[in-house]
Amino acid sequence: MPNGSSETGTIATDKPESKAYIGRFAPSPTGPLHFGSLLAAVASYLEARRRHGQWLVRIEDIDPPREEPGAIAAIVKALEIYGFEWDGPYQLQSKSNAEHKLALQTLRERGFVYRCGCSRRDLASVAIGPGGPIYPGYCREGTSAEETALRVRTTNEPIEFTDRLQGKQAQQIESECGDFIVRRRDRLIAYHLAVVVDDHLSGINEIVRGVDLMDSTPRQIWLQRLLGYDQPEYAHIPIAVDGQGQKLSKSQAAFAIPMAKPERTLVAALERLGQRPPEALAKAGIREIWAWALEHWYIDRLAGQRVIAAGRPPSGHEPRRQKRQ
Repeated sequence: MPNGSSETGTIATDKPESKAYIGRFAPSPTGPLHFGSLLAAVASYLEARRRHGQWLVRIEDIDPPREEPGAIAAIVKALEIYGFEWDGPYQLQSKSNAEHKLALQTLRERGFVYRCGCSRRDLASVAIGPGGPIYPGYCREGTSAEETALRVRTTNEPIEFTDRLQGKQAQQIESECGDFIVRRRDRLIAYHLAVVVDDHLSGINEIVRGVDLMDSTPRQIWLQRLLGYDQPEYAHIPIAVDGQGQKLSKSQAAFAIPMAKPERTLVAALERLGQRPPEALAKAGIREIWAWALEHWYIDRLAGQRVIAAGRPPSGHEPRRQKRQ
């Protein structure tokens, strides 16, 4: 397998000519990796390696107000300790800010975006959809507000795609989500635009990630179409939930995966992903575990599943420290 590199790199600006598989893992540096994010990393990594493709690591560091100091180093260190080997240096999403702005300018020149001065208070009473408040188009015909975000125009033409694990999906963005933000009021590029541009620049042709992001996919496909990008394939794996059925997440102070003796946690991840590892595998070394996983990986065992019971974390997990308010 190619060796991972801890050195940072920019996101490639030339799409590979071949159609070889290229996947990625793209955590945000809002805290250390928890068990739920480990599941996404393992699934995307094994699918890429099983298909003799590349696996890229991209740190999505474009939201400084939410970034936790030291999180990038902690994420990279965890991936190294758990034996992940990525292709080339890991990428920082912030390094492609110029490309994000160029894509935004393209959307503006083509008349696909408009200024929006609506505040959270303005939207407090609107209906709620998969992506939050369904924007009712208050500023579509213009606004006099000085501080504005930029929204992309949408239609009710159904956006349809077939997810490898969750089957046929369809969403009418205008009525189910509304025109959505591509540049925030603080002038930071919004997640949907940044991720679409970066996946295009890196030539990503399949995205394996948590099913909690599946409702975001139609909006990203809409941007791909407006910008003339190829559409990747998608495989949304079930998300890990706690005993109360709540998604494991950094915002909920999920346990960070342990840095000491990671073998047991890695085998637990394979078990939760339906790969049926033998009990003795937990006593093997990291390389042996990955060798077994690569030989036995079968992503279709997750077909139709939306949640995975995380269960009690293996010993050694530590709760995240809460950020000071």
